[in-house]
Amino acid sequence: MKNYDSSQHVQGTSLFLDDMTPPEGTLVAFVAYSKVAHGKIEGLYTAAALGVKGVKAVLTAKDIPGENQIGGILKDEELLAHDKVDFIGQPVALVIAENKLQAAKAARLITMDISPLPAVFTPREAYALGSLIMPPKIFSLGDIVEGFTTADVIVEGVVESGGQEHLYLETQCAMAVPSEGGSLKIFSSTQGPTVVQRVVAGVLGMPMHKIEVDVTRLGGGFGGKEDQASAWAALAALAAWKLKKSVKLVLPRQEDMRMTGKRHPYSSDFKIGLKIDGTIVAFEATYYQNAGASADLSPAILERTLFHATNGYYIPNVKATAVSCKTNLPPNTAFRGFGGPQGIFVIEAAIYKAAEEMGIDPLLIQEKNLMKDGDEFPYGQIAEYFNLRKTFERACELYNLPEIKSKVKQFNRGQILRKKGVAVMPVCFGISFTTTFLNQASSLIHVYTDGSVSVNTAAIEMGQGVNAKIHNIVQKVLGCHPERIRIDTTNTSRIANTSATAASKGADLNGFAAKHAAEAIYERLKKVAAGLLGLAEEKNVTIKSEIVYNADSPTTLTWTELISKAYMQRVSLSAHAHHATPLIHYDKVAAKGRPFAYHVTGTAIVETTVDCLRGTYKIDSVKIVHDIGESLHHMVDLGQVEGALAQGIGWMTVEEVIYNNQGRLITDALSTYKVPDIHAAAQDVQIEFLENAPNPYGPLKSKAVGEPPLMYGIGAYFSIMNAIKAFRPGETFPITAPMSPERVLRYVCREEFAEMEQKELQL
Repeated sequence: MKNYDSSQHVQGTSLFLDDMTPPEGTLVAFVAYSKVAHGKIEGLYTAAALGVKGVKAVLTAKDIPGENQIGGILKDEELLAHDKVDFIGQPVALVIAENKLQAAKAARLITMDISPLPAVFTPREAYALGSLIMPPKIFSLGDIVEGFTTADVIVEGVVESGGQEHLYLETQCAMAVPSEGGSLKIFSSTQGPTVVQRVVAGVLGMPMHKIEVDVTRLGGGFGGKEDQASAWAALAALAAWKLKKSVKLVLPRQEDMRMTGKRHPYSSDFKIGLKIDGTIVAFEATYYQNAGASADLSPAILERTLFHATNGYYIPNVKATAVSCKTNLPPNTAFRGFGGPQGIFVIEAAIYKAAEEMGIDPLLIQEKNLMKDGDEFPYGQIAEYFNLRKTFERACELYNLPEIKSKVKQFNRGQILRKKGVAVMPVCFGISFTTTFLNQASSLIHVYTDGSVSVNTAAIEMGQGVNAKIHNIVQKVLGCHPERIRIDTTNTSRIANTSATAASKGADLNGFAAKHAAEAIYERLKKVAAGLLGLAEEKNVTIKSEIVYNADSPTTLTWTELISKAYMQRVSLSAHAHHATPLIHYDKVAAKGRPFAYHVTGTAIVETTVDCLRGTYKIDSVKIVHDIGESLHHMVDLGQVEGALAQGIGWMTVEEVIYNNQGRLITDALSTYKVPDIHAAAQDVQIEFLENAPNPYGPLKSKAVGEPPLMYGIGAYFSIMNAIKAFRPGETFPITAPMSPERVLRYVCREEFAEMEQKELQL
């Protein structure tokens, strides 16, 4: 199995947006933004910027011909701030010049008089003030009050999880090119072409058919370009419409980090009740989500947190409450996992704290409560084809967990300043957009008269290998050679009404749509072949490696001959197909239904070593058994598990998003924001895909892979925590992520850092 994108990347021939040759005379845009977190705009002064050589225009909110609005779920986000600003980094004006240096210089000369208003930066403070994006949401199952009355042990606690910078290699960017008839063609680095099309049409007051959006590929997305790419495309489009010239906007790295939202930080409370044997009888949680200044995708992300409140455990009595809190930070947005990791981290923390209280291994509680087919999730869906226990048992057996734990204990007995920890991380993740109507996709396939094939879908290739998977599906259906197939760019004029490539559904939705279109052409070709071979019916006709077979016998009819004959007989060699995920439904009012097509499960065993003198640590090994169904592309899936794991470990350990008390991001560069590098990677990563686990709800019996493996990184947190507890036996520690080396040092040197911790809490 080849991934043609990988070959092009290493040769340097892949074209990203900034590699494209722009039309002659293309102008460059640069954004001027607020330096105040919250305030009323009293004056905006652009004369100095307009005096810079090469500057063609400075646009503000009054230049918008349509609606000054880019909010998706809620209409609460202006494209350009009009009378007040809500966060540092909010766009206020747009400079258009002949080149980037001129535009950047002019943007720095724009000044603003802003009267400060009270600002809030933490979700609990916002909640206390009643500053909410929407009313709280609640998921429940059973009787939570009755459940706690039957518990032998009840444990309560607080869990803090931090944000995470997407840090895609290609920053946010777009280029808008005027077309005839007042139309625009937009090249955008977006995961959601139709979202860009809709937003731009609204901003310019145009019908959507006058806006064409084309996406070649992205240099990474991770959710950060699902909704937030729209603003930059709309700004480029506004400038192009106003000046009747092509306009390109590419955010510099630091501006990208300052102006865009991150993974949502959460502050959560939990209460868990258990029987003495470790059976969980009740679980209650409240999640305070830091949404930032506007809704963006926060309501949907919050909902997915609730969907994953119990991970893969069966708990008969559950009440989960989620609150989206409005703060004066950049609007936080989608990030790989989409709220699921925040929910899973809380239930794992609750189990960890309960085990600590009971004096037992968390593994005993985890294993005792794993779900099985027929169990009910809090949102009403019944588990089926559910392989979590299989992956759990296989991981413990394959990697010999008892021996790992024995060696860790032996190591810790022989060391004073270095301690090891081990943790087991089971993962359950639902696959589908939880907004039901988004679970649809289309495909358009053309077979040309020379036998070559063009495939169009709504899938966005952003390094995850979705094109390679769709390529394999079409090739397997048609029976032609792989090199004949080309996956085209994603374009709203060829494929309309696209759902974003997100929610781990890119390969599922678009793979099914491509499969349906390919099958339609294949059935026509079989009928033509049967006629050419003099067969009464086509049911025994197949095409394998470009040879037409009658039953199991090859004939002399080849692929190219068949295509030529089909064309001469005026048989259509094109097909458009649509796929909508079957069976799913969800009642948002009742908070019950079947929101997911299926669940992906897996189990990781994570081992770490902590230097308790320095606070540093290394991830010794991560050993995984993952349920992938029947893989569409083994190497792509393996790479996705490895990449998601690294990103999950980063979120739980070294990645820390820090704002100061004025709401300014101080981790706004690669010198201040730490991401995992080769030294932070696990020393030993072993991955086995669960065998004999076909998925009837996936294309060619596969399962999605993009998001679920990120949650394995949560195991690194608890593995490090176990190493700290080996150094400080009998002590308890707050559950606060990320577990940075600084935090480890504070935990292992608690007396020395007590005063510092108190000051941090006060801040």
